[in-house]
Amino acid sequence: MLTVQTAGALTTIQDRGRVGLAHLGVPRAGPLDVPAAALANRLVGNDPHAAVLEVTWGGLELTTDTGVWVAVTGADAPLDIDDARRGHHRAEWLPEGSRLRLGQPSQGVRSYLAVAGGIGVAPVLGSRATDTLAWVGPPRVADGAHLPVGMPAGPPAPHDTPRPPRPGPLRISPGPRDDWFADDALERLCAAPYVVTEESNRIGLRLDGDPPDRLRDDELPSEGMVLGAVQVPPGGRPVVLLADHPPTGGYPVLAVVHPDDLWQCGQLRPGETLSFVRG
Repeated sequence: MLTVQTAGALTTIQDRGRVGLAHLGVPRAGPLDVPAAALANRLVGNDPHAAVLEVTWGGLELTTDTGVWVAVTGADAPLDIDDARRGHHRAEWLPEGSRLRLGQPSQGVRSYLAVAGGIGVAPVLGSRATDTLAWVGPPRVADGAHLPVGMPAGPPAPHDTPRPPRPGPLRISPGPRDDWFADDALERLCAAPYVVTEESNRIGLRLDGDPPDRLRDDELPSEGMVLGAVQVPPGGRPVVLLADHPPTGGYPVLAVVHPDDLWQCGQLRPGETLSFVRG
């Protein structure tokens, strides 16, 4: 059992999400930085589907009633166990009665804490992922929460080489409603930088910059939305839909971000810039 002393700004439980329920109006959820969550699980010997903690802006502090292996990946936040500095991207032993602290990250936004055996809360609709749009799944982790831990599936894995930061832009392909925009809308989207705004969250990465020119101003009936869709509301500021996005939407989708680049959206901070490229 893990006991959360301080939960930080936003800590949620995430596994791979609720795939295949969009037709029932249930969002997917799951980690925003999928590769980081997968690496954390691998480092402690977990099944890839095991639930981890997604910690936004650090600030997590917890204790354990038995010794367990843990691993932290994602945003580079200071990790201390009993006031001794520990490392990221490797398994660390958390002894019985010890206290783990995760500080504010120097880079990125979201860190992932895996514990051998996974976070063993009861699944909801087949998943332990917390959806922040409709709050399906486990509640957000709060101060004083007691989190059960499952049985370890195997020993910790060898250390892994941390991924290098991707210096390039987000790759996009044309969306299903690109004909609602000017012929050069995708080229203009790729030509100008966009700034991440404070309104960004697990539902969508909201951007400020050159608004794409629309050819049609009429209403669009609600239609299915996919992960990574670049939706353009009437104000013209693009939104990249992320893990907790609604299954349907009423704004035209100009482009879709490549799945392998979506993890970057979970680590971009308000005020940082990004760019797009066809690919």
